[in-house]
Amino acid sequence: MEITFFGTSAGLPTKERHTQSIALSLEPYETDIWLFDVGEATQHQILHHSIKLGKISHIFITHMHGDHIFGLPGVLTSRSFQGGDSKPLTVVGPVGIKAFVEQNLALTHSHLNYPLHIIEINQSIDLSFNQFQVKVRPLNHGVPCFGYRVEAPSTPGKLDVDKLKALGIQPGPLYQQIKTQDTFEFEGRIYDASPFKGPNKQGPVVSIFGDTKPCESQFILAENADVIVHESTYIEGDKTRANSYHHSHIDDVLQLLSAANVKHGLLTHLSNRYTIEDIAQIEKDIKSKTPVSFQFVRDYTSYSF
Repeated sequence: MEITFFGTSAGLPTKERHTQSIALSLEPYETDIWLFDVGEATQHQILHHSIKLGKISHIFITHMHGDHIFGLPGVLTSRSFQGGDSKPLTVVGPVGIKAFVEQNLALTHSHLNYPLHIIEINQSIDLSFNQFQVKVRPLNHGVPCFGYRVEAPSTPGKLDVDKLKALGIQPGPLYQQIKTQDTFEFEGRIYDASPFKGPNKQGPVVSIFGDTKPCESQFILAENADVIVHESTYIEGDKTRANSYHHSHIDDVLQLLSAANVKHGLLTHLSNRYTIEDIAQIEKDIKSKTPVSFQFVRDYTSYSF
């Protein structure tokens, strides 16, 4: 799986960074792309990447602030002409996202040529899409805001080739059947497949947060994740200012990464006050003082896991 950032600035765009937009590629499990937040100019940013709008099957909105949704109408309408014809699209977001989408389409006389399904959320909920489990939990941003924990499906365990050969089964098409099914037939006998393969391998876990100051549900979303995407609007200075605006300070995020046993943190939504050079220097200084694995991301950063 791979995460790509199309916008990494907080609130306002800069000459170097656009507002929030994140793409999650589900390969090798699925060929679909999921978007998380669609800030202004998202469709323009995507034009510079190999991702196509027609591949996007789901869009998850964390909250209704403009730097997270102003690009949504453009993405929805352009998708009709960029490979999305007849391909269903699901939008998940806080209450209000349905009215936002429908009014934009109506007032601009826009018509989609594909089915659009909108799911509004107002509390914790667990969703399932094509074997992917998505935990949705509320955050603390002063307005309804959510984080999404995506758990990829498990994959079959490794075959015990020696045991299969001892039974007289040589490598071939039957191996795939044994790997993916509970039972198999060989020479007229039905066998339980479980003794011939190891335990299933749990798929990776990624958690993508909306804007928030520290809150109880953060740990639920982040616990033992392979990677989390978290806002870090303020990356230096006193964290009182960050929390007073319902945002996170770098110290908050590093503490969460450590306490939740997260393998790697991708930190985005950095204040527009910081230049690319500022961010690089601050990251270098912080990494010299902490063992926590993290990085500040910029537009077009990709991370595979």
